[in-house]
Amino acid sequence: MLDQLFQLKEAPYTAADAEWDEFVRQHPQGSLLQTTAWGQLKSDFGWSPHRVWLRRDGQLVAGAQFLVKAAALGIIRIAYVPHGPLVDWQDDEQVAVLLNQIDLAAYSHRAGMLKMEPLLWQEAMAPADWAALCQRHDCLPDRDTIQPPRTLLVDLRPSPADILANMKQKTRYNIRLAEKKGVTVRQGGADDLPLFTRLMQITGERDQFGIHQPAYYRTAYNLFAPRDEAALFIAEYEGQPLAALMAFAVGKVAAYLYGASSNAERQRMPTYAVQWAAIQWAKEKGCDWYDLWGVPDAPEAELELNFNDRSDGLWGVYRFKRGFGGQLRRTVGAADRPYNNLVYRLYQWRRNR
Repeated sequence: MLDQLFQLKEAPYTAADAEWDEFVRQHPQGSLLQTTAWGQLKSDFGWSPHRVWLRRDGQLVAGAQFLVKAAALGIIRIAYVPHGPLVDWQDDEQVAVLLNQIDLAAYSHRAGMLKMEPLLWQEAMAPADWAALCQRHDCLPDRDTIQPPRTLLVDLRPSPADILANMKQKTRYNIRLAEKKGVTVRQGGADDLPLFTRLMQITGERDQFGIHQPAYYRTAYNLFAPRDEAALFIAEYEGQPLAALMAFAVGKVAAYLYGASSNAERQRMPTYAVQWAAIQWAKEKGCDWYDLWGVPDAPEAELELNFNDRSDGLWGVYRFKRGFGGQLRRTVGAADRPYNNLVYRLYQWRRNR
């Protein structure tokens, strides 16, 4: 029998928070986006985090951290579960009970719809099975995702030499070239965050993509680094910073979320050096996988056919990421639960624009 608990936002860090974070670390679908630190990060930038969980014999067995935000002049209020819920998707009873509790919680916060994006790989649940599950539980499968559904995962279980051997030859060459050309990598700290944000601004302007405000990166680092779940790496040449990377590690998975480089000395391949340093850090922490966090949502044959010619969206980073020898994975995607049809249509209209 499942015991249901409706848990609202708490502060400061409590025993319940610690229990939740440990549950996330141990869960096979656990993600840094389900941690209390991520919820706190998003709470500083317009979202309101809340949690729902289920217990069996006193132990957490399923749950979800969801974020609520008002958009479009407050007309649209959505609830969003990034990389969740954490549930046994093969257990229909557990899924039904948890979704019911999420509905109640989201409704209490006046959400007009719910979007879920579980970190459930298609290898574990085929698209047809996911569609059938959504139909059974009154969810609408949706290809409109907020997080990139397709990514590359580098297997960290082999030795460092074998991890290198699994990379593309050109990537191995560039990692060694960076060292040969005098690039060094150090692990930075909070004092290096202004440097990191300057490099992010340079990269955003050069490659024409949006970046977060400096306070966002500072808050993310200050929340995760004290837990030993984030690290900042700086690649330098003769004291000049050339590239930087912020990586996160929760449970057995590390993730590359933010990376940047200057316009100087790019021939020294500092971005390869800093990525290799982060991979080694993740392995030393005992992680099994290093998530390169997002590639174009296309089959491998299409990716390999077009990566030299396309630079739109995530195509611009695929050529770089593919070199590290990761396994291509895709989640089942998103599922929506509309509570108010007008709100849901407004949300879809806004996303399409």
